Amino acid sequence: MQRAMLWASITALPLLIASRAQGVDAPSEGAEALPLPPAVATDTSGAIAVEPAPTAAKPTPPPYSLPWQLRPAGAVNVVRSDTSTGFRTVNGAGATTVVTLLLASYEVTPDLAVMVRAGYVDDAPPANASSSAFLNPALGATYVVQLGNGFRLAPFLGLALPLGNGGGNTPDPAVRAALGAGVLTRSSMDNALFAVNYLTPFPGIGLAWTKSGLTLQAEATLLELVRTRGDIVDKDAARTNFTSGLHVGYFIIPEVSIGAELRYQRWVKNTGIAESDARRDNATAAIGVRAHLKLAANMWLRPGAALVQPLDAPMTDQSYHVAQIDVPFAF
Repeated sequence: MQRAMLWASITALPLLIASRAQGVDAPSEGAEALPLPPAVATDTSGAIAVEPAPTAAKPTPPPYSLPWQLRPAGAVNVVRSDTSTGFRTVNGAGATTVVTLLLASYEVTPDLAVMVRAGYVDDAPPANASSSAFLNPALGATYVVQLGNGFRLAPFLGLALPLGNGGGNTPDPAVRAALGAGVLTRSSMDNALFAVNYLTPFPGIGLAWTKSGLTLQAEATLLELVRTRGDIVDKDAARTNFTSGLHVGYFIIPEVSIGAELRYQRWVKNTGIAESDARRDNATAAIGVRAHLKLAANMWLRPGAALVQPLDAPMTDQSYHVAQIDVPFAF
């Protein structure tokens, strides 16, 4: 008899639970499958507290290979130290030039970042004493447009201020020589920073594509130099310069990527350099490796090292070789 009563109680339990749940609406027909019902707890007042259902995690964006000298196609908070050391031969003797650039970028919105950049050059020629100079500081902003399918467009607008050393009509010749050596050490891609007599707005555009650990990026920039001092030293009231580049990067493992670049620079307008002069344009290639170290939830250290190879004169005439150490800290 007791067993029969126990069995009747067990079989009646589902009916009791169903009668308690009659006040809960059933999902509409044709709705997507729902997760298991959330846990409920009853307090002393009889009210029911329902735990919120977990939200779906956002998809992780594909990894992006940071370029060596092209602008990053992203809006991020970052502090970056970028040092290039150039080794060359002048009249059979060795010379060394070191250019150090510091950049700070601030993410205003997820699509917009502003930046400030400053630099320093130190040149050790074979016959003369070493000389150094601060470069023009630059301000800029990048706006990122997500195009879908891994593509992103990154228009940029920058402005270099004529505040560097070696400007005016009576510059130190050694400082001017250091600035010229620094231009080549940076593959002639940062001419706005070395043109210390010119105010230089430089709009540009970048297009990047990322998928499955692969990054492809192209960039073009137009620099319009407007003279503000040094009319005897620099005859042109205005000059026009064009730079461009291609970057290919691939993640071997999530913590390590390799990257290669092709860069091309050309003076569109500069009466101080004849059309036949080798300094009219410049082409270089670079290849290197970069680590991607996650320090905290939103903090990354991405140190890298690259070697730069000149592809034409004037760098090949001086047997130029350049090593680059790049240390960005993103947060």
